[in-house]
Amino acid sequence: MAVILLPAILRDQAGGIGRFELDSATVREALRGLPVADLILDEHGALRPLVNIYLDGVDAREQGGLDAPLAPSATLRIVQAVAGG
Repeated sequence: MAVILLPAILRDQAGGIGRFELDSATVREALRGLPVADLILDEHGALRPLVNIYLDGVDAREQGGLDAPLAPSATLRIVQAVAGG
């Protein structure tokens, strides 16, 4: 099963859990399986602004985005982008 790691900012909304193991075929399917999916994906299923997804250490956008295939041994890391001035 793929491992999904949440940033600290989302853990409270996920019941204090920061690590999930899900059996999913794609990045999108894995994200939809999280209890905080609505904080990561918008109402159209697109990634919300300021949220980055890394698949095995590489930006998921470079690997097919949300439709990238997810190997059972994969690790997805959700990273909150920092913005401001």
